[in-house]
Amino acid sequence: MLFLQLALILLATKIAGDVSVKLGQPAVFGKLLVGILLGPSVLGLIENTELLKELSEIGVILLMFLAGLETDLDEFKKSGKPALLVGVGGIVFPFIGGYAVGVLFGYDTVTSVFMGLLFTATSVSISVQTLRELGRLRSPEGMAILGAAVVDDILVILLLAVVMTLTGAEEVNIGLLMLKKALFFAGALLVAWKVVPPVVNWLSRLRVTESLASGALIICFFYAYAADAFGIAPIIGAFIAGAAIGATKFERQVVEKVEPISYAFFVPVFFTSIGVAAEIKGLGDYVWLAVILSIVALLTKLVGAYLGARASGFAHRPSLAVGVGMISRGEVALIIASLGLSEKLLPPSLFTVMVLVILVTTLATPPLLKWVYRNQPPQTNEAVRPTS
Repeated sequence: MLFLQLALILLATKIAGDVSVKLGQPAVFGKLLVGILLGPSVLGLIENTELLKELSEIGVILLMFLAGLETDLDEFKKSGKPALLVGVGGIVFPFIGGYAVGVLFGYDTVTSVFMGLLFTATSVSISVQTLRELGRLRSPEGMAILGAAVVDDILVILLLAVVMTLTGAEEVNIGLLMLKKALFFAGALLVAWKVVPPVVNWLSRLRVTESLASGALIICFFYAYAADAFGIAPIIGAFIAGAAIGATKFERQVVEKVEPISYAFFVPVFFTSIGVAAEIKGLGDYVWLAVILSIVALLTKLVGAYLGARASGFAHRPSLAVGVGMISRGEVALIIASLGLSEKLLPPSLFTVMVLVILVTTLATPPLLKWVYRNQPPQTNEAVRPTS
């Protein structure tokens, strides 16, 4: 059954991506939609198994690793202020919005706070893929989105720790948590600067097949593991690993080796898994709540990130691109929602609603980014490809 499901995923994503491009949308949009079609909500051909989840996690790690490889470090260094302002704005507004809707619909304080926390999450993996297709990943707004994703991840984890402690779900030492994060980034950057370049150079000379590609993947997965061990999202570790290798002379060679592996198998599984995870049956009387929450989730993240970008000096269109790029909640919010369900911070009915909201924000991102960049040529020398 596994082999049939994988064959269906790969076939469906390639066809859906191609159709999406022909309709003037990014290929990733079609891939997300086909996941819903194949999943339990419609045809039921693909099950959301643990193996599928693990394969999809490899997919998103490789996607962010490639984003790191293609990052313009000089431009990324300039994104410190925009990243901070966008990250903070993209947390404050959604938190207030999610909490307010929870109170408005009569949920208790704990549930309302957790709804606000869920709204603060951001997963830029979908935005990264869309920006790659549009040739805008290396643009200043692309770098701001990637930088804000790091800020968002740190702040959301800290907020989650505070909420879990205050609600009694789990006792967390906030000071220790912050120390662990600081140690990770200090160590990760030091290794990227002093260790990664000579290691990659050494691996490239080994007399075995694909030593450079294997070495790059070893570094990628090591960074992802280290990030997870220190309480950071593994995709942040993968991104740093990609940026470290991207600063060496082997950047283009590694991209040419890793990209086919990623897009031939793992990345399509990741895109499909998002739709498969959205079991949206049984909404019943919660349809209007889902609609209102979806609108609030879209607008609060867009407005908060947009204002942060404007405050840092971005013009209107790039700020709008940053705002849209931060909308997707993706796999990060799904993980937090699952935690809320297991710790009884979210009732089952509201969990189903939140999964739908997460799906809506994820699906909305590619076409909205395409609309923002309508009639705009690529700003960078990236290869603009549909990757369908």
